[in-house]
Amino acid sequence: MFTPDAMDLHPLIAPRSIAVVGASERSGLGRWILEGLAVFGFDGGVYPVNPKFEHLLGHKAYASIGDLPVATDLAALCIGRAGVLDAIQQCAARGVRAAVIYDSGFSETGAEGKALQERIVAICREAGIALCGPNCMGILNLSARSTSFKQTIRTAQGLAGNVALVSQSGSIAGTMLADLRRFGFSAVVSSGNEAVVNLGQYIDYFAGDPATNVIAAFIESIRDPQMFVAALDRAASAGKPVVVLKVGKSERTQHAITSHTGGLAGESRVFSEVLRAHRAIEVTDLDEMTEILAACQGARWPRGRGLNVLTTSGGQAELILDVATASGIELAPLAAEGRARIEADVGPITGDGNPLDAWGNGDASRNMPISLRVLDENEATDVIVFCSSDSVDDQPLGRAGRELDYARILVEAARNSQKPHFLMSMRPGVMHTGQVRYLADAGVAVVGGARQGLGAIQRLMEWHRAPPPVFAEDPITVLPAGRTINEHDAKRLLVTAGLPIPRECLCVDLASACEAANMIGYPVVMKIAADEVPHKSDHGLVAVGLRDDGELAAALARMIEVARALGAPVDSWLVQEFVPDGIEVFVGVSRDPDFGLSVAFGMGGVGIEVMKDFSLRMLPLRAGEAQEMIAAVRGAALLGAYRNRPAADRLQLVDCIERVAKFAWANRDQLNEIDLNPIKVREAGRGCMIVDALIVTRDAHES
Repeated sequence: MFTPDAMDLHPLIAPRSIAVVGASERSGLGRWILEGLAVFGFDGGVYPVNPKFEHLLGHKAYASIGDLPVATDLAALCIGRAGVLDAIQQCAARGVRAAVIYDSGFSETGAEGKALQERIVAICREAGIALCGPNCMGILNLSARSTSFKQTIRTAQGLAGNVALVSQSGSIAGTMLADLRRFGFSAVVSSGNEAVVNLGQYIDYFAGDPATNVIAAFIESIRDPQMFVAALDRAASAGKPVVVLKVGKSERTQHAITSHTGGLAGESRVFSEVLRAHRAIEVTDLDEMTEILAACQGARWPRGRGLNVLTTSGGQAELILDVATASGIELAPLAAEGRARIEADVGPITGDGNPLDAWGNGDASRNMPISLRVLDENEATDVIVFCSSDSVDDQPLGRAGRELDYARILVEAARNSQKPHFLMSMRPGVMHTGQVRYLADAGVAVVGGARQGLGAIQRLMEWHRAPPPVFAEDPITVLPAGRTINEHDAKRLLVTAGLPIPRECLCVDLASACEAANMIGYPVVMKIAADEVPHKSDHGLVAVGLRDDGELAAALARMIEVARALGAPVDSWLVQEFVPDGIEVFVGVSRDPDFGLSVAFGMGGVGIEVMKDFSLRMLPLRAGEAQEMIAAVRGAALLGAYRNRPAADRLQLVDCIERVAKFAWANRDQLNEIDLNPIKVREAGRGCMIVDALIVTRDAHES
């Protein structure tokens, strides 16, 4: 039996022989595929299968799959759901290596459909058949000039390019194929239910495909998380960005996905962090995805940090700066030397020179080359973007040919530069096709929309930056399996990782509690210490600020009553140093069932419980990420100095987050959760203190 990792996808994605089962003279799927193969000039074997015909569209026809003269790479099953099981059995018997099932009515529809899909999967696994679908539109491979795609193909012109698209939605694949003005495709996969071959396997294939430079994925659910993550890593290592649009972030959408594809939608925030950790580029809509794919079409890809924009309009420059600032797009001011050179030749410029309005004396043919040359020679400039007034086909105003004049100036500048140059329109989707083609031939990419276009360029600049190193692992600690570890025991474990805790003693009765309190010094905090009560404050089993033996005795008596009512043990109590000052924060570790451990940071109290104001990173943590986590939380402004209060010890908080992350990653096979809430961050120089802690470990069978 074949395993998913061992399955060869070439017969499915780049077949050299195709059986079209259910081919017909009538307009429909079987005829569309035969005609599409002719349009592409497919030079492999084509075998229509239909007992009603001897020949179909110039090809000899065969009565059944068993009658085929060769075991084809691929069988496109253009038949109804009722005949699919028998057809797959015939494919297995004949040695067919791959198949596509288009029909719906399988795992996405209920128990009967799920059972049928499982029978098909078993046959495919046993025979090593790479299956696309069910409930899909099949595969276009422009580099192999093959198609099993469920659409009429009018022309092959303009389809081919360097983008591989894998979409779990057939209609989204069709949407992306509808606009070929700025980029084409190496291949398009509509993967459907992914009963056998899944998203990660397709991405992994295209990571090694020489015709593919960038991979786009429209995702509803992840069926094999480990394979998916491994594929992202392989693509990143191959220098190929993976641009991901994931749907299913609301409860309503998640329900729709379960009924639509039979998959499960992962928790969106964790998924976003998985993508970031494995260098995929997440987008929120098709506009964003399209602009990033378009930005990848230049001869040179954007790198570095210096993004400079050139315009011929002051108002345009101001609007671009406003949009960029609101969108977090970095446009650093032009250096004084460059500004002086441009003002000497072009005339006064407004603002800080980025965006640079080069209209000057109104002679764009003179001013643009000068400005482009100065930007190119500016050491801080890594990428140059020229934004002209929007040019469109058949526009009613403006001098004819102006758009090509601008394009020629930009192309000449790009030819004399080692830096990537882009043309940008102010609105997404607005372009002049002649200008786009001229620029594409010269290796200059065209993007649209100040937010979308500049955002796409910046995302690619960020993608090319080398990821920071992962911290070295701590030694493994042997943890008790399948337990909720009480605060006292949890802190003993955390101390081994160098984490700070207050002075505390474990006590068994009132006498030992009073002795501990006097040794620590009043005021103190007293809590129950029992694995059975993980959330002590919820039940009133925490007493804070006890000032003497009398208050401690009264608090203990009350808490014993509460504990007995809960059925909790009453023989273990924690007396702890009272930490009166400090900003309360939260650090936690949790396990996602698909993607493993993540670490979260947020403000304590309502910040985490009500406002959901927290940041998240997948483990292992990388250098610098703890600082990023703190900066990403709105409430972290409380850690700064204000009025008469000094700033909190941010450096020690960073150290605390990093130590928690390293401890969790070292013990990842044993851990489900760590909950440190609150941690008190004291003024700078006085460090942090973990006031409360909880660790939940995995059962032996989970590990």
